Amino acid sequence: MIGIIADDITGANDIGIMYAKANIMTHVYPMEAWMYQNDGMQPEVLVLDTHSRLDTPEEAYNKVFQMTKKLKEAGCARFINKTCSVFRGNIGAEFDAMLDALEASFAIVVLAFPKNGRTTLDGIHYVHGKKLEESEFRNDPVHPMHESNLLHILQSQTPRRVGLITIDIIEQGSSVIMAEIIRLKNNGFNYLILDVRDQQSLQIIAQAVHQEPILCGSSALAEELALLEKPSAIQTGVTNQLPELGRSAVLCVAGSLMPQSAAQITYAKGQGLPALELDSLLLFDPSDRESHCDQIIGEASNLLKEGRDVLIHASNSPLKVAATKVKGMELGFDNTEVSELVSDALSDVIRSIVEETGQQRLLIAGGETSAAVCAKLGIGGLCIWQEIQPGLPSCLTLQKPERFLVLKSGSFGSEPFFIEAIEHLKQT
Repeated sequence: MIGIIADDITGANDIGIMYAKANIMTHVYPMEAWMYQNDGMQPEVLVLDTHSRLDTPEEAYNKVFQMTKKLKEAGCARFINKTCSVFRGNIGAEFDAMLDALEASFAIVVLAFPKNGRTTLDGIHYVHGKKLEESEFRNDPVHPMHESNLLHILQSQTPRRVGLITIDIIEQGSSVIMAEIIRLKNNGFNYLILDVRDQQSLQIIAQAVHQEPILCGSSALAEELALLEKPSAIQTGVTNQLPELGRSAVLCVAGSLMPQSAAQITYAKGQGLPALELDSLLLFDPSDRESHCDQIIGEASNLLKEGRDVLIHASNSPLKVAATKVKGMELGFDNTEVSELVSDALSDVIRSIVEETGQQRLLIAGGETSAAVCAKLGIGGLCIWQEIQPGLPSCLTLQKPERFLVLKSGSFGSEPFFIEAIEHLKQT
């Protein structure tokens, strides 16, 4: 098996689809739900979500160290540490934990994801042509990114040496890359960040590094690596039949505050999707929260029973978000705790709706929201199904009752994504 550690559930699915669409059996588990059983039914790619992006560096290190050990015990021979495509989170601690658990000293790092607008040139990371520090991630509510140099970001989080292979080396071909890797490794570098201009860069890099035992970064390189695993695979995704899933209506929930998710919500509303706002300012007082959530649960349940799709989203207007942060601060909440408060309320609402309606088709936007909903619904393992847009797959739960899900990263997808995902989830 290839063993992968991801720091959130949407990232776990994001890298999982890169292998699944090459017809490589891929399973995703929250780390608490996975139990290794040598029963002959193991997937070829096993992804564990540590849900560690909001943890302290020490907590994140311990999770990744322990899970890497378990993946090795399960028989994995190659490893990937899947991180956010803009380096949010505990990057250095998690990379170091994987190396320490494997008693290794070297890893390749490729962060770019050209199909979703992420490129790296001379070590500087860009998002849709803007430097990372000038992109929408500058205003991330939990991990504001004020630095674009990936070497500086990673080096500030690890005592190991960080180096760079620039685009001029990449574009000379895989054999030149391999020689440069050997040279820099022999010079004492522990992490090498590789520039990426476009998808062709990733194809060249994959040829050079596919035998490396430890890779780190975003999921994009895995798309090219998967084709080297099964070069004859037809990239049509899973072709098995879906199970019986009851009514075709789709329950959508969005907790992400990223501009992409806000645009997707606006577009979906414009297409006539009924939408209910979970007012974040009403979540601090228990009685206000209960009555507000009960109203949303009732309205959404009635729409679903009528066979209509429905979207529930957290407040996402800049004024309401700012007011929520101020109110949280007054009550002693930091930004992370406010984020968790909203995710918890959304997931409680979704659990109540699912219990009321038996809903089996869900679209969930936002990493924290996806993790919270999966936890409240008792969802353990996921089988990656089909890609809808780059890095955005559907998946099936591995336990009963079976559910058909899309867990969406907040910063991925085009404006019509919600509408496309709903149509995808309606299939039988």
